[in-house]
Amino acid sequence: MKALPRRSVPLLALALLALAFVALVALSSVLLRGARVDLTDKQLYTLSEGTRNILGRLEEPVQLKLYYSEHATRDLQQFRVFATRVRELLEEIAARSNGKLTLEVIDPEPFSEAEDQAAAYGLQAVPLGSTGDKLYFGLVGVNSTDGETAMPFIQPDKEAFLEYDVAKLVSTLSVDTKPVLAVISGLPTGPSMDPTGRPSAGWVIDRQISELFEMRRLQGAPTSIADDVDLLMLIHPKDIPEDTQYAIDQFVLRGGRLLVFVDPDSEADQSAIDPLDPLSRDIPRSSDLPTLFRGWGIEFDPTRLVLDDKHALQVQPDPNGPPVRHLAVLGLGKDTLNQDDVVSAELQTVHFSSVGALGLAREATLAMEPLAQSSGASAMADVAAVRDAVADPARLREGFSPTGEAYVLAARFTGALKTAFPDRSGKDHVAASQSPVNVIVVADTDVLSDRLWVQVNDFLGQPVYNAFANNGDFVFNAVDNLVGNADLISVRTRAASARPFERVAALRRSAEERYRSTEQQLQTELDALEQQLTALQQPGADGQAQALSAQQQAEILRFQDEKLRMRKELRDVQHRLNADIEDLGQRLKLLNILGMPALVVLVALLVAWRRWSRRRVAVA
Repeated sequence: MKALPRRSVPLLALALLALAFVALVALSSVLLRGARVDLTDKQLYTLSEGTRNILGRLEEPVQLKLYYSEHATRDLQQFRVFATRVRELLEEIAARSNGKLTLEVIDPEPFSEAEDQAAAYGLQAVPLGSTGDKLYFGLVGVNSTDGETAMPFIQPDKEAFLEYDVAKLVSTLSVDTKPVLAVISGLPTGPSMDPTGRPSAGWVIDRQISELFEMRRLQGAPTSIADDVDLLMLIHPKDIPEDTQYAIDQFVLRGGRLLVFVDPDSEADQSAIDPLDPLSRDIPRSSDLPTLFRGWGIEFDPTRLVLDDKHALQVQPDPNGPPVRHLAVLGLGKDTLNQDDVVSAELQTVHFSSVGALGLAREATLAMEPLAQSSGASAMADVAAVRDAVADPARLREGFSPTGEAYVLAARFTGALKTAFPDRSGKDHVAASQSPVNVIVVADTDVLSDRLWVQVNDFLGQPVYNAFANNGDFVFNAVDNLVGNADLISVRTRAASARPFERVAALRRSAEERYRSTEQQLQTELDALEQQLTALQQPGADGQAQALSAQQQAEILRFQDEKLRMRKELRDVQHRLNADIEDLGQRLKLLNILGMPALVVLVALLVAWRRWSRRRVAVA
């Protein structure tokens, strides 16, 4: 057999390598279909355990229909990237459902039957500029019993909640009925009419909970709670009659779950304020369940609230003044939220305002598990004193002395329980619980209000929620957990894909603190100058302006020079702030540009050194 020319050997080897590469790619595409390696820090592209559990419990087939106007987004590259992310998530969910869930992607082209179907399902069509194109990007879910639910438009702003929204949609289709949530509220949390007569959709928390549960709003003072109620939520229970408290007591002892929001000073309660009567602002706005709490061994003082120096948030009582830290407006982080309870685990921050403290009586039969606590730099204060400092929160620091105690702001109470009404009896009276009770109490109602955690914007007639705190997650987790639906919790509390520049934020905070201190010092001196100039320009007894002495003129010139120096210092502080951040950016840029080539060179040198070492050993 004639040998191949030496020049043909490299070409043949290259051809064989190319064939081997193509064969390897084809083989891997078959054997590794659906396989993924998620190397992100928070496993952002891996389905949550809760989603997998929901898919594993599917008994009837579910079909998802993604209506996506792909042609209409040909010039919207950023939206197409988002659409790919949505499609990949839905494909992953379908692949993990063991065939119980199928996905169909439909392009509703103009004047097509698919477009008519999308409109019939109630999907939102977004007009795109002057071309006349319409963008559909909605999801419809249907089951075998003709049940259907839809996401009218999948919004890019809600990408962090994408898996939760899809999991909620699938969960809704997998059950015949929604859990029943009964609400007794002393605040206008639900749909209502504002003072101008315009309809209000209610608070965001109320709107979102009503999508997942059958919500029954109990009016007046009910004397019984229906047996089919899965969870009773009490919001700001002011002056609740004894008969209603007895009904709540019996509901809990029969095995019902209870979620309570009380408050020593509910800022959201504006019901007693009369614009024509300034004294109406002094009317107490507290809420309590005195008979129930006393009988169950839960301690709560509606006349005292918690001040916390470590977690105080900035407020701006004067629009023209600088922001100040308010000891009664708190932003709690992960270090003060119970990371072992599904209600508060993995939450980043929860905001409270005028929050009270909870405790457990010595003779109580319940066990208390704190969900949220203040820091040790805290103390209790009278509600009246805090309300007097509304215009000037800095007054709260007068006489403030931390006790070193971490006060419980929200807690779960579990265990055996006896009735708080031992004197009552009757055929249906329950004297003690047959199984451990489960009650969650939060000593604040403002935690529910929109102003503490979310901004609501309008996007083509649809509300867009931009959350800046996890208050909504905290409440949703509590509701889901108390009705027994723990799977959606693990989906919702996943970390967001955004990674903050913590080092840059720390540099900025440090510089801002220096800048604010210098600015306040300058402002103080400017105020003093204003007073001096006013005094100097006062007319004399004869009504004529007084002549300034040489000493006074020199003092004014000296202060003007001092003012110029302070302004220069302010500019220098701001310049150093930007310089520190730019210096950090340059170091990161150099690391990104040179880091990988340096690593490749290092690996190449290491390989070369090992080969040289082996050859040396072989020669020896």
